[in-house]
Amino acid sequence: MIRDTSSQDAVIAAPKGQTTKRRLIIAAASVVVLAVGWYLFHNWRNTDHSVNISRLRIAEVGRGTLIRDAAVNGRIVAAVSPTLYAPSLATVTLQTHAGDTVKKGDVLAVLESPDLSDALKKEQAAYAQIEADVARQRILARKQKLLAQRDADTAEIDRLSAQRTLERYDAVSNEGIIAKIEYQKAKDALNSAAIRAKHADQASALESDNVALELESKIKQLEQQRSTLSNAQRRVDELTVRAPVDGFIGTLSVANRSVVPANTPLMTLVDLSRLEVELEVPETYVSDLGLGMTAEVNYGTGTANGKLSALSPEVVKNQVLARVRFNGEQPAGLRQSQRITARLLIDEKHDALMVQRGPFVESEGGRYAYVVRDGVAIRTPIKLGATSVSAVEILGGLKPGDKIVISGTETFENAERVSINN
Repeated sequence: MIRDTSSQDAVIAAPKGQTTKRRLIIAAASVVVLAVGWYLFHNWRNTDHSVNISRLRIAEVGRGTLIRDAAVNGRIVAAVSPTLYAPSLATVTLQTHAGDTVKKGDVLAVLESPDLSDALKKEQAAYAQIEADVARQRILARKQKLLAQRDADTAEIDRLSAQRTLERYDAVSNEGIIAKIEYQKAKDALNSAAIRAKHADQASALESDNVALELESKIKQLEQQRSTLSNAQRRVDELTVRAPVDGFIGTLSVANRSVVPANTPLMTLVDLSRLEVELEVPETYVSDLGLGMTAEVNYGTGTANGKLSALSPEVVKNQVLARVRFNGEQPAGLRQSQRITARLLIDEKHDALMVQRGPFVESEGGRYAYVVRDGVAIRTPIKLGATSVSAVEILGGLKPGDKIVISGTETFENAERVSINN
């Protein structure tokens, strides 16, 4: 039988003072535990709610460059998108279909208007009649000029004849062969012939002016009729609807072989070589926008920069339409009415006190934020400045290094202090 070692065991007495030391350590530990418990209990009693930290987003306040921008939605539109109209009451024969690609000058539709065709024929007949009248007036003018010239030449011949008769009488008047009375008659005949020749010459000049004026009047009538004929021809030519630009047919507004009144939209032509971006900007940003402002357009497969080229003066459903023109060549692969997103770069502030943007900006009008200190979120008055898509400027109430709750405060119910649990 194997004996145990109890006979070999000896009782060793503890050193003096060790028991006291152990009791002091236990007492100190108890005091620390009680202090921590009291502190936690005190904080818990001073808080109105308790929220798990996993339900919150906390960001730190710091300094940096704040790029003030606005994120908006929009769509791709054609800068040139003409709508073609019917010039008059007519029957439409379409020569193309929606979606067809066309070139400038291609025939898109042919309109039939009997009224315009008849009006053109009448103007053509009137023009031919006046043209014949002008030709006839030219002949008549030449004839009248010839008759007037003939009368002037005849009067000049009579004057010369009377002058020669008087010269013969002068040659023999000293010899007493011619009676004095005959000599006086010869002088009177010369004076009379000279007067008739002078008047005939003046009458010929007046007749030339008269026929020239009548011919000019006929020519003016011909020019007026030519203008009227040209206008009638233009209206008939407009019945053949042609593409004003290269592009494709966007929409057809009428059916083939339908009768349409004047000024009826026929179709819309879209020029894809010149596209722009139409943005829907909330009216709260309008006061900060200006022409020439930089815009960054995200069209799905990439981004492109542009400039704000137009801003509508009208507010529709709390939004204002703005146009952005691409810098340089437009990106390839864009489609009409394609939805896009864009950032409008409004302003840039350096060394700004800012924090990441979150729902706290909209809650309570951005006048309060919950600052996290020692596991407690404290409701603190703040003052916000400029905002961007990702950050917001702090003008007062916070300092660099502060941590605030930027998301998840909807469950706080505006409590002054909220305990945050890990």
